[in-house]
Amino acid sequence: MGDVISTHLDEGKREMITARARQVMGEFGHVYKEQYAVALFNSVRFEIEGGGGPQSQLLHRKNPLEDHSIFSGGLFQYLEGNKKWRNRFVFVADTYDVSFYENKVAHERGLHPKGTINCAGYKALTSMEEYLDLVSTSLPGVKAKVGSGPFVKGATQFPLILWHPYARHHYFCVLTEKEQTKWHAVLQDCVRHSNNGLSEECRVQTPAFTDAVRLHRQAQGHYGTWDMMCGGPPQILANLVMETLYPELRNLIGPRLKGKIKQRQRNWMLISEAVYKQVLSQTQAQYEALVQACEVETPRLDAALRTDMDQIITSKEHVSGKIRALVLPRAEQLLRRSVQPYVSSILEALMEPTSRGFSEVRDVFFRELVEVSKNTLNGGGKDKLGEHMEKISMLAFHPVKMQSCYEKVEQLSLEGLQQRFDVSSPSVFVQRAQILMREQMDNAVYTFEQLLHQSLEEKDQRGENLCKTIQCCQDRVLKKYDYDSSTVRKKFFREALLQIIIPYMLKQLAPSCHPDLPPFQELIFEDFSRFILVENMFEEVVLQSVTKDIMMAVKEAAVQKRHNLYRDSMILTNSDPDLHLLGESPSVDWAAQFGGGDEESDESPEGCGRSKWRRRQVVSMIKLDGMGPLPYESCLEVPGVDFIPEEGEMEEGVDFIPEEEEEEEEEGATPMEPEPNSPDNVQEIRYLINPVVEMVVPASEEDLAVLTNGTEPGMLTLEGEEEEVTLITTVVEEVHRKSLQWKSAPQEVSKQLIERGPDQKAEGELQEKGEAAFEGKVEGIKDALQEMAIMIHEERQDQVEAAIEGEDEAIENAIQEIEMAVQEEDEDRITECAVDSDAELAPPLADSSPRHHDDSGFQSLTNEALDEGEAQPMKDVLKTEDSLTDPGEVEVIVEQGNAALHDNSETGEDSETEILYDI
Repeated sequence: MGDVISTHLDEGKREMITARARQVMGEFGHVYKEQYAVALFNSVRFEIEGGGGPQSQLLHRKNPLEDHSIFSGGLFQYLEGNKKWRNRFVFVADTYDVSFYENKVAHERGLHPKGTINCAGYKALTSMEEYLDLVSTSLPGVKAKVGSGPFVKGATQFPLILWHPYARHHYFCVLTEKEQTKWHAVLQDCVRHSNNGLSEECRVQTPAFTDAVRLHRQAQGHYGTWDMMCGGPPQILANLVMETLYPELRNLIGPRLKGKIKQRQRNWMLISEAVYKQVLSQTQAQYEALVQACEVETPRLDAALRTDMDQIITSKEHVSGKIRALVLPRAEQLLRRSVQPYVSSILEALMEPTSRGFSEVRDVFFRELVEVSKNTLNGGGKDKLGEHMEKISMLAFHPVKMQSCYEKVEQLSLEGLQQRFDVSSPSVFVQRAQILMREQMDNAVYTFEQLLHQSLEEKDQRGENLCKTIQCCQDRVLKKYDYDSSTVRKKFFREALLQIIIPYMLKQLAPSCHPDLPPFQELIFEDFSRFILVENMFEEVVLQSVTKDIMMAVKEAAVQKRHNLYRDSMILTNSDPDLHLLGESPSVDWAAQFGGGDEESDESPEGCGRSKWRRRQVVSMIKLDGMGPLPYESCLEVPGVDFIPEEGEMEEGVDFIPEEEEEEEEEGATPMEPEPNSPDNVQEIRYLINPVVEMVVPASEEDLAVLTNGTEPGMLTLEGEEEEVTLITTVVEEVHRKSLQWKSAPQEVSKQLIERGPDQKAEGELQEKGEAAFEGKVEGIKDALQEMAIMIHEERQDQVEAAIEGEDEAIENAIQEIEMAVQEEDEDRITECAVDSDAELAPPLADSSPRHHDDSGFQSLTNEALDEGEAQPMKDVLKTEDSLTDPGEVEVIVEQGNAALHDNSETGEDSETEILYDI
């Protein structure tokens, strides 16, 4: 590899790279010094005159990630040196830099990492195909064939790749799709944060730098948005140098590369990385010298500004009026012809996904607070509140939980408008919207924390009162979030429209206006010439010409309420002074005050000091649960593809399968044994305390109450041991039995009844006879069942059997009487009576043996489809004066199966009617 770089990057090419970087930095430095003085003037003027937009209603946290890190865990990393995969422990700090160590012990000891990745300018990929497409664009004319494999063979089927157009690419692998999803969300968050590296709190350096970069690119003919405006100033300047240097080197070195396509792509990536490192080292050193020189001049410039502020403002307004008279007519004409027809389309393309994203932020915040309320009510009140709030406090910085919000904005598309207005990619607006969403989520969480903490200090609340307090604070914060998110979105829409439209208008007006601008510089006093620049005033005039249309478009969208936007007049300034006083309070330490989750010790196991912020992690670590150390930790071999398990194999002894843990756990903690399942209701507790015994006796549906009457708790001998009976549950199970009297199926009999039609008179006579027979039968069965229940209670099983045998003849006689009464009438009416009466006729008692049969000949149509032996809940239980049972002593559960009865004397089939006693 070193030979490739030294061969193609000889001394002459390195000198050319150095000269190009020095040239770009010289041109940029001149523009930066001019813009630095202008930015200082604007900052001092703003400080003196004041101003600003509507006041935020939510509180802002000063240092949200204090005492926290983002994520950590094990990954397979591809080593370029020996082309092998090796396990690394990866740690993502609160700076969002990705550091990887030899193992976890090296990190705990505070050793230097093997490497650190600043994710600015990178793209996090999970597909090797997508990566190869990006690699193929690096060398024109050198494109791999369709279906050709990658030059980096993945260790598993779940890759994670960090791609950069100039810098080194990084390859990782994990074993499960869940790990891949979580790591991808974390890496995307690192990229998002790093690309937003310029702090808005620097009111002089940040605007001076961004304007200098923009003007420098415009001088080169590059208008519009720029994807590589990401990272810190040295990285942005390195990208600025590579923007023109990279194509030249590619055309110079690309044709000289030898080998196969994959090897040529790999070699070019190594060369590009070496060039980028060289350029970055130069831009970093020269930018630091440039900033230091400007800071030396700052006191003198600041004094001159404060002394002559009025004269400078008057001079600027005078010159600006003359420039406006020249530029404004041309700008308005261009605006009406080429911009106004597209403003509403651009705004709609921006508003739809952005509003969905902010709405999802609100929903996620609401769902998390609902979970806090539920867990607090069910888990011990304030004792568990700290644990839940400790997780909620970092909700905005949890990449996995915020992923659903970010995905909504990623649907933003400017298709059709992108080429017309020279927008390189919508990613600039997507990442900016995602940063604003994260800020609003953190503001809402922080405000909720302060309000809840204040309420808890004022009153000692528990249970339902605590849930009501949480609900009250939640509603208050959500209302404030609605107003703040509306203000933030409208500001985002205005800035995005300006970023799209202004470069386009400047590009169109520059050829006709720029030749007329130099004479205006002579109208500015020499002492004020550093603070008033004609180029800046020209852009301000163009900005003013389009601002009115942009403001009107956003205002109309707010009036329509299509995306939950509010007019600024509805946002009250300083509407909640008591709340803003809480903004000066430090963040609440829920873990310390209310007993939150466990924290790691400040000292490592080896006794080496560890920084405090490493103790808590926003996203739970992917680590083993009860497993030993990861395999391949010190091995350079690539794990085979066959080693990759499926999801269902994770619990079958595979040692290298990280499990996703949704709750934070202490690093290095031993796995806990699974807790036994606790009873969820009174019934389960009762079953745990008392033994359950099932006794099978025959019974009918009508005589259930009689059966249980008189049965009281007592002692029962089970398997030779006496057990105390405190609960008696009766379950009746009836088993399907075939009919011997009727050979036709019930469906056929019913069909014949319907075809012949009703006979009211015969039906009435039949009904009377059937009822009389049934009443006699029921009375006999009641007496028999009551006596049998008493026998069971006294543990005289022999008497129970004798009583059952005695009553069997009585039951058969009653059935025969019914059959004789039925046979006197028409056969069809007999069938109908039998069907209608079956709901009231329970099966006769049988012997206490589970193998008893009879030839009752009745089959219930309603139970026809039930499986044999399957217990079903009984719909009704006959209650009589003689069958009253104390509900406190007896609990009856009836499960009724098929009511059809059979006689084993003729069929030989096994069937039964069971009463199950749960004791």
